Amino acid sequence: AIAWLTWKAALRFRLFLVIAVLLIASVIGLPILIKDDGTARGFTQILLTYTLSTITALLGLSTLWLSCGTLARDIEECQMQMVAVKPIARWQIWLGKWLGILSLNAVLLALTGGCVYGLLEWRATKLPAAEQAVLNNEILVARGSLMEKNSDDEIESEAARLLQERLQKNPELSKADLTEVRKQIVEQVKAAYQLVPPGYERPWKIDLGLRAKFLRDQPLQLRVKFNSAEKSPSGTFVALWQVGEPQKTKLWRSEPMSLAPDTFHEFTIPPNLFDENGVLTITFANPNNTALLFPLGEGMEVLYHEGGFGLNFARGLGIILCWMALLSAIGLASASFLSFPVAAFFSLGVLTMAFSTGTLSNVVSEGTIMSRNSETGVQGASVVDLVVVPFFRAALGVINLAKGFSPIDSLSSGRSITWTELSLAFCQIVLLLGGIFAVFGIFVFNRRELATAQGTQ
Repeated sequence: AIAWLTWKAALRFRLFLVIAVLLIASVIGLPILIKDDGTARGFTQILLTYTLSTITALLGLSTLWLSCGTLARDIEECQMQMVAVKPIARWQIWLGKWLGILSLNAVLLALTGGCVYGLLEWRATKLPAAEQAVLNNEILVARGSLMEKNSDDEIESEAARLLQERLQKNPELSKADLTEVRKQIVEQVKAAYQLVPPGYERPWKIDLGLRAKFLRDQPLQLRVKFNSAEKSPSGTFVALWQVGEPQKTKLWRSEPMSLAPDTFHEFTIPPNLFDENGVLTITFANPNNTALLFPLGEGMEVLYHEGGFGLNFARGLGIILCWMALLSAIGLASASFLSFPVAAFFSLGVLTMAFSTGTLSNVVSEGTIMSRNSETGVQGASVVDLVVVPFFRAALGVINLAKGFSPIDSLSSGRSITWTELSLAFCQIVLLLGGIFAVFGIFVFNRRELATAQGTQ
């Protein structure tokens, strides 16, 4: 009953109709306004990124507005006092409103998501056969991703060894200097893992594991990205690739590729190039006159077909719905003890903090909110750091529980969103984070004196 009343309030204020029109208009209008690189793949990636980002932003703002307004206004206008005297617990009122807002978001998300999916499929049928093959193999598909084993532990171990050697040579390093020296050493060690000097090769060994049995006779895709400190006259660099290991597997060598730095490139390799243990060996040779750097984590990926686009798209919308569930819990928790304008301001403040992870990460890594002295190069310190830094560290950990899920990036690059990822998003975003705000909101709402709410505003 409370959920249905929430729906009626949204329809009465025409919020549902306004948001629905704005969402559908963005889905139809953005393909006309956005510019792409002229390829079907580029247009589809931009279309997915822009439309889903716009849908998420509009739904997020409307969710915060409605969740703050539906509870705060009911209390301010003394409508909640009439409901609270009914034989219904306050926690049921709170959860009823949350379910009403969540179901409203689910309908709007399904409507606009269906429009985006239909538009993509319709545009794909109008393309030449070659372009359709590219879309079906690289974008409108669910692809799993494999990377080289994480090297963080090895990097930290090597950096610690080099730091000890530096301390033996210079034992008088101050604490501030020691922190800076350690960072420099870590970056030097990372460079050894990432940098490919002219005339050298860089191998990657990627373990396919049990997937090797299912990937036999299937072509794979490599997704690569590199950076360069120097510019090439043509704007590109020559790349030579070899996949496989001599005398152990089949070998595939590429023709010289002309690749631009600072962007992702994908190309297909033949099947069955991994060894009997399921290890795929990829070697890059640098024939250029400048060193190239392949970033750890995104410099090299192996992509493989895992499923269809339709179900993958639905799982991506499911993660976005989890975000909306969290935002509605934040809005309702704010409205449980604040007036409507203050609750909306507080909720937007929480949302702003969630988008400020770069600043939070910088403060946590530096260990202080003070800036570095431009003359001495020494990092400042403050007594406030004793409170602010632990708070920022905790806030960053909480925010990362939700921010780690990025369905829009995955869908626009044809990545697979697994059921495990969707389940983990539901547990971390809805049950854990949303549950924290729900428990707080219900507790405060139960303790609030509704009869004096109007007089204390």
